[in-house]
Amino acid sequence: MRKLLHIVAAPRGEESRTLKVASAFLEGFREKYPDCEIDELNLFAEPPPPLTLGVIGGKYVLLGGGDLSGELKDAWKDVERHIERFLAADAYLISTPMWNFSIPFVLKHYIDVIVQPKYLFRYTEAGPEGLVKGKKMVVVTSRGGDYGPDSPAHAYDYQEPYLRTIFGYAGITDITFVNAQPMDAMGPDVARERLAAAKEKARQTASEF
Repeated sequence: MRKLLHIVAAPRGEESRTLKVASAFLEGFREKYPDCEIDELNLFAEPPPPLTLGVIGGKYVLLGGGDLSGELKDAWKDVERHIERFLAADAYLISTPMWNFSIPFVLKHYIDVIVQPKYLFRYTEAGPEGLVKGKKMVVVTSRGGDYGPDSPAHAYDYQEPYLRTIFGYAGITDITFVNAQPMDAMGPDVARERLAAAKEKARQTASEF
């Protein structure tokens, strides 16, 4: 493995519980793959390019089977730069808290930028085909409440199903979630216990990655 892309959608830096768990994964990952480059993309420090009319226009050209040229090609330079950076990685780590039962706006924006026809997927006679194949992804999350399978709030978890669906659409189906939860709803003692458990799971995930 040559390169891991770490996509950070957590804005609180050292205070972030999400990043504390992600750090545990990265510690184990570096032990296993000491020569692997870790490319960190912090979406709050390096926001994705805006989806201008030129970018949207180019997308519809691609959806129609055409190729970009002229002003549309120029408008897509920053989009292509992010797509190339994504595709250059052999594996992915996404660090994201749950916001309003789903993902932070910067991560949704990034996904809207990179998931493009002819780059991450294509249409075939048999239906859509993901083009990012044979790669693994780990998603580290922290949630204020407990949205696990046995929780009454499980139906409100739109974070994991969406990320599995959109990256699965692009061809990435080997996705492991490490969820630190609940971080707020049951008090600090439970939060500390669950955070420690999530860190241990993250380390174990790295050892098996």
